[in-house]
Amino acid sequence: MASAQENKLKIATVDMQELFKQYYRTNEAQSQINVEKSRVQKDNNERLTRIRELETNLGNLKKQIDDPAINEAKKQAFYKDWQMQQQEGIALDRERREFLQRRNQALNENMVQRMKGILVEINKLVEEEAKISDYDYVFDKSGLSTSQVPILLYSKDATDITASILKDLNKDAPAESTPAEDAPAPAKE
Repeated sequence: MASAQENKLKIATVDMQELFKQYYRTNEAQSQINVEKSRVQKDNNERLTRIRELETNLGNLKKQIDDPAINEAKKQAFYKDWQMQQQEGIALDRERREFLQRRNQALNENMVQRMKGILVEINKLVEEEAKISDYDYVFDKSGLSTSQVPILLYSKDATDITASILKDLNKDAPAESTPAEDAPAPAKE
């Protein structure tokens, strides 16, 4: 007959949000994404500068069109030029907006994929630790239900393995690496 000790479940908890936030690779990924966001913003600013130059030209042309001292033939030429530049400005602004939308969408997709990859790494390490330490269950104590209530409300005698997992995750971290302060929280699936 098996003893009560042999039938007792071995349970651990882990804080997945903390692991995600403190993992050095999350910080690296966020830094790389921020560099790319800066690049996109720089491209956008250059495009806006060109559009503002056109707007200035349009204002100057409008003044010349409205100037009573300029003869009608010149006003017609200015008006044609004004129309062409206005159409160019509209096209440039539309292209800029489409560019910004495409690049931001690509950045978001890239970020989601990288964060999913990081979560897969963390999950794998948690699973390995659970097998090595012979845990029957490992619960994420930071997990929330669909009603935003913590799934794990109480655990008696559960071992929190967050610190040991974090140590393993960051064992190859570069010396100057710091935790991801402003990293996005992992998406719940």
